[in-house]
Order: sequence, then structure tokens, then C-alpha cells
Amino acid sequence: MKTQALTEQRVLVTGATGYLGRRLVARLARPVVLTRDVARARAVLGDVEAHAWEPLAGPPPAEALEGVDVVFHLAGEPLAMSGWWTPEKKARIRDSRVVGTRHLVEGLRASRPGVLVSASAVGFYGPCGDEVLEEGSASGTGFLAGLCREWEQAASAAEVSGWRVVTPRIGMVLGESRGFLGKLLGQFRVGLGGCIGDGNPWMPWAHEEDVLGLFLHAASCPDVSGPLNATAPEPVRNREFTRTLASLLRRPTLFHFPSGLLRLALGEMAEELVVSQRVVPRVAVRSGYSFRYFRLEEALRDILKRPAARSAEALAERA
Repeated sequence: MKTQALTEQRVLVTGATGYLGRRLVARLARPVVLTRDVARARAVLGDVEAHAWEPLAGPPPAEALEGVDVVFHLAGEPLAMSGWWTPEKKARIRDSRVVGTRHLVEGLRASRPGVLVSASAVGFYGPCGDEVLEEGSASGTGFLAGLCREWEQAASAAEVSGWRVVTPRIGMVLGESRGFLGKLLGQFRVGLGGCIGDGNPWMPWAHEEDVLGLFLHAASCPDVSGPLNATAPEPVRNREFTRTLASLLRRPTLFHFPSGLLRLALGEMAEELVVSQRVVPRVAVRSGYSFRYFRLEEALRDILKRPAARSAEALAERA
């Protein structure tokens, strides 16, 4: 279903062939796509207007930006669960976001002002224990916190040219494939699920439908600007997440994954997986966004009842 508020607008999307990008494009009436590979983008997304752009090489082509009202900027090297963070990989992660965003903003200077919704992440806050994290909370320490600060600063530079800029800070996105949950379902279904560390860390989660809904809300609501926590109103501790998912799958949770073992297996990336971030979406709630999935159990039930999830469940039952 196309989003009514954006039907008359020309909407540009970067990162359109990614997990969230594909789902966002499907909700837009007039999507324009910036991509490294035009042929692949059309094969994945269907009949869309696609323009070639190499984010690290310079600004997008002027014809792609002509008449654009809204820009959703989602492009970037994958962050999590994709191998060790070597110095080279960290440089690619940073450049794909910071340098790419700077080049995009440079191109937008020549366009009429509109709305730029540029993705960020809850990694901005760093490890915070039980502290409640709102959009005005301070940035933390570590690689991801520094990356998110630079990333958001690069996007905010578009405000000088009159653009309204929103930077959704995305947490753990729940969906049945390719997202964080998709990576966990396999091990939980065969009874290998368990808590990370002592189970105390807070997990800022959101159903994929609400993440997409918050993107569209950010574009449509003139009162929203700056950081926007793209997370559900009720974060949960890791032990509650583990218990809820295992219960819905009717599987035991016999295992425990010590933080030290994760660090040994994943290196620096493990530091980001075990941090506690009690993030709440104050801006979304105050600006009138209505969450479809307020509680974790409701969100997981919706995902697990989908055909793809049920098929995988049946295979696990037969294994």
C-alpha cells in the first residue's frame, strides 16, 4: 500500500536494495533510486527510476535530484554480524556513511529545499547501563558512537541550504529475514538460543513496520527535526527478549553466551553487541506517531506467523 502523504511528491531513496530500503520503496508512489548498480536495482525493485551513483566518488547526478521533495538516505556498509571489524572494514563502514552523506548533501545544495531523512543508529549513545536514553541524551564512547556523531553531523549540514533534516537512530529491527531476528531464529529453533552475558543489557528493538512508519512520519511531520529514536516505547532486557522468543517458538534456552566468549569470537564488534541501551522514542510519541507494535511479544507473534517464518519452523520441527 502506498503512503498517501507522499503520493504527490518526488521521493529519492539511497540504499534501496537493502533490507529496509526494499520495503520502503514498496510503500512509495514515485520512488527515485540512487544505486551503484542500476540493472540490479531494477531487478530487485521492479520498474523504478534508477540513477547510477558511487557515494565515495562525489555528489549524485543533478538529474536524479531535480524536483526531489523528500530524500531517504539509507546507504552504508553493513555494520553487524558481517565479520571482524578490521581497521580496513571500519574505514569502509565510516566512509560509506560519513563521506557518502557529505557528497549527498553537497548535491542537495543545488536543489530546492525539502526533507532529508538520513539514517543513524542507537550506537550514538554508547554503553549506558540502566540510564533512560532520549534524543537529547549525550553521545557515548567507542567506534559506533563516534561514527554516528560524524554521520549525523554530515547530514545536518543540509540545514544550511534550508533542508529539514531528521536522523532516525535505528535500534534492533525485528523482521523474519536478513535482519537481526532472522539471524537468531535458526539457533533458537534448534534449541541453541540463550542470553548474552548476564542477560541484563537493555535491547532497543522495533518491529520493521514501525521503523518504516517512523521514516514516513519523519518525512511527513513538519514538527520533527534532528534525532528521532526509531525504537519501540518499551525496550526489554536481553533475558526477557530471550525468554519471550523461546516461549513463542516452544524451545528451551539451555545456553548462555559469556561476553568474554563473544569478544573472543567477534572481536571489537562484540563490545557493541553486549552494551546496554535503554532507548525510548520521546520525539516520536510527542509528535503523534502511533506505534503498531508497542510490546515485544506482539511484534514477535506477528513475525513468526508469516508464511516464511512458518515454513522455516516446519523444517526445524522435522530436523
